[in-house]
Amino acid sequence: MAATPAEAQPGIGLRPGGERPDLEPVVEALFLTLYDAVARLSRQRVGVAVDVGHHDAYSRPLGLLPRCAAKLEGLPAIIVGVRCPITVVLERRRATWGEAAADETRARAWDTAVHAPGIYDLELDTAQLTPEACAEAIRQRLESRIPPDALSRLAAIAAH
Repeated sequence: MAATPAEAQPGIGLRPGGERPDLEPVVEALFLTLYDAVARLSRQRVGVAVDVGHHDAYSRPLGLLPRCAAKLEGLPAIIVGVRCPITVVLERRRATWGEAAADETRARAWDTAVHAPGIYDLELDTAQLTPEACAEAIRQRLESRIPPDALSRLAAIAAH
């Protein structure tokens, strides 16, 4: 069952390019509500992992990543940048969905958009690391004594 009504699909999955400005208010509401829920759960000491790609390449900037980061500021959270070379992304898309899904222009647009402004506590390359190794790196980062600062740096952007 889809959490987003059919008329609002793809919702949070809206790609860069501003092709559906009519859905941007839904995207905004979904992201902000998601992070409200994550913050509430974290305050109740529930561990939460959120796997989303943020970008601001809509018909107009929405500033969602800094606004969402502000909701988590002061909570035990890290921002992880997940990278993968475009060639590997395209190979994986071909293997999963066929040649039509391997659109290099869209893949490059996504990669550029989701890595702006590029503020992370940890970066992982999924072409070099297995899913298990990525999970372990995240676990180690969470357990380290290194204070995370990506959220506060991103939240500062929202304050301006």
